[in-house]
Formats: sequence, C-alpha cells, structure tokens
Amino acid sequence: MNALVPVDRTSAERWVHTWACTPQLTEPANLPPPPFARDGVVLANATLRQTVRVSVGGDRLRLRFSNAFGGAPLPITAVTVAHPRGGRAGAAAIEPGSARTATFHGKTSAVVQRGAQVVSDPIPFPLGPQADLTVTVHLAQGQASAEITSHPGSRTTSHLLAGNHVEAGALPGAIPIEHWYFLSGVEVPAGPGVAAAAFLGDSLTDGRGSTTNGNDRWPDLLRDRLRSGPGTAGVAVVNQAAGGNRVLRDGLGPNALARLDRDVLAHSGIAWLFVFEGVNDIGTAQATEAAQKQVADELVDAYDQIVVRAHAQGIRVYGATILPFGGNTYDDPAGYREAARQAVNDWIRTSGRFDAVVDFDRAVRDPGWPRALRADCDSGDRLHLNPTGYRALADAVPLELFTTG
Repeated sequence: MNALVPVDRTSAERWVHTWACTPQLTEPANLPPPPFARDGVVLANATLRQTVRVSVGGDRLRLRFSNAFGGAPLPITAVTVAHPRGGRAGAAAIEPGSARTATFHGKTSAVVQRGAQVVSDPIPFPLGPQADLTVTVHLAQGQASAEITSHPGSRTTSHLLAGNHVEAGALPGAIPIEHWYFLSGVEVPAGPGVAAAAFLGDSLTDGRGSTTNGNDRWPDLLRDRLRSGPGTAGVAVVNQAAGGNRVLRDGLGPNALARLDRDVLAHSGIAWLFVFEGVNDIGTAQATEAAQKQVADELVDAYDQIVVRAHAQGIRVYGATILPFGGNTYDDPAGYREAARQAVNDWIRTSGRFDAVVDFDRAVRDPGWPRALRADCDSGDRLHLNPTGYRALADAVPLELFTTG
C-alpha cells in the first residue's frame, strides 16, 4: 500500500525579509529595567511596544520572534501590528483602528522554545516601502530566565508598560528603552523583482554614532538610495550587524563565521551579501608584529570562507575595506595594527575573491592623515562615524550592484 500523499507546491508563495536585526544574548546592563526584570523573570505581565522601519512593502506580513539565546522557553501571550502614530519611528502611540492581531498556526499565542524562533501566520496589513511598523507584544508569564534574546543597538525607542495593552492606542506612563527584544524579522511576499541584500557587520553597520529614531545608519541611507534608483526599488535591506562583533572569535555575540548561517544564509530571499567587518579583530589582537600578521592572515582566510559558503547558496558577495582608526585606542605607536589593516585591505581590493569591492576606507579617510578618519565623519572616538560619515559610506556604494531587473 502506497502511503505517499502528493502535495501541490506549484503555488507556494515566496517571502522575503523586509527588515531584520541580529539576535544577541542580552548583557545585564541591557536587560529591561525594574520592575520588568526581577527574581530571574523578565517582562512578566508586561506590554512591549517596538517600531521598525521596513525596506520593501506588501499587503501582508509575517513576524519572526527569536529565542536564540534564551535560558528558558519564551511564552508570547498576544501580538499586534499597527501603524505608529504619525508614521514616527519610536512612537509609543499607534494610529487609531490600525491594530491587527497576529496568529501562530491559528492561535493568538505561541511558545518559542530555547534556541528556536517562531514565524507568525501571514497578517493582512498594508505596508508601504520604507514605512515604520509598530509591533506590540504582551507576555503574561514573562520569560523565566535572566538570559534573553535582544538587539541592544536598536537606535530606536521601545516602550514598556505593565499589563496587557497590545491594542491600546497610547501607552501613558510607559518606560522608554532603546533596545529591541525578541523581534528578529519582518517578511513580506516577494513579488517580481524583489530580493534582499544582507549586511554582515559590527557597530559601524549597526549604527553606533547615528541618530536615535533617525534611521541614518549607512544601510538605512543606502536603502533610501535603492528605493529611488532604476532597477533597485525592489531591494530589501537586511541589517545583520552587531556592535562589538568580530569575524574570527566570539566577543559580543558569536563570531561572524559562526553566525553566518543563522543571520544570513537561513534568511528568506537573500540575493546579495555585503561584508564589512574586521576592525574589532585587528583592534583586540595583541599589538605585536607576529599577532597582527596572524590576525591578518586569519581574516583573509575567513573572508574566503564567507564567499565560498554564500556562493554555494547562489548569493553574490561584496566586500568593503576596513576603516582607519588612527587616534583611537585600537591604534598602537609601533603601527602593527595599521600594517595589518593595510594588508587586509590590499587583499580585499586585489584578490578577486569578492564579486565586487567598495572602498569604504577611501571614502572616509583623512587625506592629510590616511590612517585616521576625516574630522567631519568622526563621531568623536576616531573609530565610529557620525551621520555625515554614514552618508559617505552609503553614497560610495554603486547602485548597479543590486539591480534586480
């Protein structure tokens, strides 16, 4: 007896990430403030309202919640999506009548197991390109662990309030906090000419030095350019950066080689990968000639591995040169770290391993002191950029690298 049941997949819908952030283990200083974290339980009987800015739009969406680093299952009681009041990033209020309930296999609640994620059912919800979206979550029990999943570098204001307020138009008395918790992705149906570009990086791509609620990280500014460019309006931008991240060794979160599968290759609709990471590897390795020679060699090997693994999934890979850090604590008097940066950048520029290279170093270095950032681009610490510097990076990227049709 044949037990095989044929399944028709010819009409299966293709989805693409229109927004995402990198899941990270929340450090103690980035946990929700009291009374939302106490006695080993986080966000018990709490409403969490968060806003994100998407890249491409659609008439439906799906949400992804991550418990990648949670120390216990994550019981989500209720979720709604809505338009923020006035379309404003970081808003605590939503537009009246815009809230829609999310379901998970037809249920209004879900439990995200340790190390797992959950994807919602499709939610009928009109979402324009580059629109802000409000996602409100209620957790009745909270998460029974001080180890929770978040993205600390949200550069966007979230709001916490005791009780269940998932459909409330406003949250008077809510506590503002600049982190995202649990929410890791928003997907929309991928129509013709729609595909995603993932950006693998550290705090320079996560936007340290950018404007809170300003959405002026360099991938945000590139997204604005892509939207208005011929043949690139359908490119979704997926920022998979984490402050303090390194390519080779764990630091603030798993190293880039370890997180590549989860943060890039497993995402929906990725057609391009942009790699801009490595300064933390150089800056945290010993300032000796031998140590810096080793880290430069290992970075080259790691970039090659990233290219090989992404190419195996049919993803084009673009590389960016490492920015200068003269005057920062990463700089050393003997110049061993600068020599390593130059060696790695020479390989990025000349190896031919990447499908294209964007010279970010050239875009923001000081012509009078090439081992340092331009003064008008420097956030003040000689390592991170300000919005002017992030604009320079976004403007340095040729749009034709992302032409979809």
